[in-house]
Amino acid sequence: MDRTFYLGTHHPDWLNKAKVPLFVSRNRFLKRRSFPRASTRWALDSGAFTELSIRGRWTVPATQYAREVRLFFQEIGHLDFAAPQDWMCEPWILEKTGLSLAEHQLRTLRNFLELQDLAPDVPWIPVLQGWAVYDYWRHVEMYAASGVDLARQPLVGVGSICRRQATKTASGILASLATAYGLQLHAFGLKTLGLRRSSAYLTSADSMAWSMAARRAGAALPGCSHASCSNCLRFALLWRSELPEGWR
Repeated sequence: MDRTFYLGTHHPDWLNKAKVPLFVSRNRFLKRRSFPRASTRWALDSGAFTELSIRGRWTVPATQYAREVRLFFQEIGHLDFAAPQDWMCEPWILEKTGLSLAEHQLRTLRNFLELQDLAPDVPWIPVLQGWAVYDYWRHVEMYAASGVDLARQPLVGVGSICRRQATKTASGILASLATAYGLQLHAFGLKTLGLRRSSAYLTSADSMAWSMAARRAGAALPGCSHASCSNCLRFALLWRSELPEGWR
């Protein structure tokens, strides 16, 4: 089965250049006066990592976010899905916010429901958050108690796994959600090794790991005029071409 890999990018202008699915953060559109018209499928990241890791809270009201995303949806086109304003559950993020893991889960759920009410035309996806596998199970049940049957959703995001994506814990979380609950999963920030471990349980994934690989490579590719390929579409596509079978 072929799956969808969304290539992460800093550059919204790639939306009308690249021929592969892209993953772009809301933060990359904020200072723009106009938007590219997409010639490829893409998905929107909410910028949750920036908000919580730097500010320790969401400073963007749901009403504002919904308005922005509807504009992107209408002006850019070809939007597969938009992530809600979720609350990651890594221990160091919990320390930053001062809130409990359960509170992060509740706020993630409530935001999804609010965004659906504010902009029902936008393809929002629910996101599961947790740390241990039973945290994610509890979050599934929280959605169910709120009237959201995740098994009926076309896609369900899984957060707080990107920094442990190559571990047995992360693959076990994804396996349990896919098999026990029958969910179609999107893994945020899943790199090559994580894809190899968890392909059987995923519908889609995204990553910007190519940019770090380019920085580590040092010199730019032959024929490139820039000093580094960390923002280079050519390098990104070469990196993507080496993904595991079924993800290209």
